[in-house]
Amino acid sequence: MTKFRIERDSIGEIQVPVDKMWGAQTQRSKENFAIGTELMPTELIHAFAVLKKAAAKVNFDLGTLSEGKMQAISQAASEIREGKWDEHFPLVVWQTGSGTQSNMNVNEVIAHRGNQLLKESGSEEILHPNDDVNKSQSSNDTFPTAMHIAAVEVVQTMLLPELARLKQTFEKQENDFKDIIKIGRTHLQDATPLTLGQEISGWKHMVVKSEEMIRESLVHVGELAIGGTAVGTGINAHAEFGERVAKEVTAKTGLPFVSSANKFHALTSHDQLVYTHGALKALAADLMKIANDVRWLASGPRSGIGEITIPANEPGSSIMPGKVNPTQSEALTMVATQIMGNDATIGFAASQGNFELNVFKPVIFYNFMQSVRLLSDSVRSFHDHCVVGIQPNVEQLSHHVSNSLMLVTALNPHIGYENAAKIATKAHESGSTLKEAALQSGLLTEEEFDLIVDPSKMIR
Repeated sequence: MTKFRIERDSIGEIQVPVDKMWGAQTQRSKENFAIGTELMPTELIHAFAVLKKAAAKVNFDLGTLSEGKMQAISQAASEIREGKWDEHFPLVVWQTGSGTQSNMNVNEVIAHRGNQLLKESGSEEILHPNDDVNKSQSSNDTFPTAMHIAAVEVVQTMLLPELARLKQTFEKQENDFKDIIKIGRTHLQDATPLTLGQEISGWKHMVVKSEEMIRESLVHVGELAIGGTAVGTGINAHAEFGERVAKEVTAKTGLPFVSSANKFHALTSHDQLVYTHGALKALAADLMKIANDVRWLASGPRSGIGEITIPANEPGSSIMPGKVNPTQSEALTMVATQIMGNDATIGFAASQGNFELNVFKPVIFYNFMQSVRLLSDSVRSFHDHCVVGIQPNVEQLSHHVSNSLMLVTALNPHIGYENAAKIATKAHESGSTLKEAALQSGLLTEEEFDLIVDPSKMIR
């Protein structure tokens, strides 16, 4: 049987399970918002812990918080940051749009654990979740601050390392396959030749550009709302509070954060996260293209393009023996569609700021976090279980080059576009080779054809 204790807030008394560290406001939210199964991301809670620890240090430095209380808050926050108390953050995303209940969830758990620490030390001081842990703060500035801290951290630590690995493997393949000539394709039709290494260099540069755009966008997310308190005026906070907290957060995370120059903007606008997620969407679009290229090029094995082979990771069919499917490409493309859906949610939610506050904050961060996690995991999976095992099918590559009619493009400067088009059309209609059709035209000799129509001369 569950045992309860009585907790109190400004509304009154409420029962809280004795084995839980949260307080009255968390319990009310848990009971009032039984909506869905999507919990507030743990990464946001851990970012809140960094913020609360930084705020306590600044309040102590400003002389508004005792050293004992500061140390208790600091240790409790560190334990939360380490994941020690994750089970005590049960609230769903679908709550108040400012994230007030999650802010109070953090305040209450820190106060509860901090009071245990104070008691163990023999201190008679008592932490209050609002008066002490939330001192100089409001949910309206702490929640967007935690969103930004978490967003920068997860992109830097989860996503960018996976992009670096993918980029490195593509770079190796670009070099390994630099001399393997293949036919190019535009509009899903034959085009002029290039090398397999050149084709993969395009994939690599997509990752390079996406990484650059994501990194550039994070500069803007590094601006923090803390210090704005309720509506951006900074009421009940020291004039230096926001700037000092930003410096503390930078010191504790090793990542560059600054105090937002305009707190009225920071509370009601989430354009910076929209911007960064736009860069994530651009990455998703590129990953969709790369994954599609891989599965097209590996299609077959006998009735498709079949120019590369990919690892056979699992049986591809429950009815067709021996079938191997491009499952990693399929997983990655599904993730890409989810990121595009998340971008629509984030963009719409960010457009709904009214006056001094946007009240769609939890859903914005939930979708942002899901995008980063899915992109990180799917890029890792695609790399480890597909990309590293890509191998060229040299025989098929050579066959497609030699059979292509678009090699005729090399003749344009010598016999003109119209004549070259006639030769290509003749070869296609008669089923002859390009060389046979060219010699039949009488426009050039065999020696001239062999000298001009050389795929190795058409790729530089």
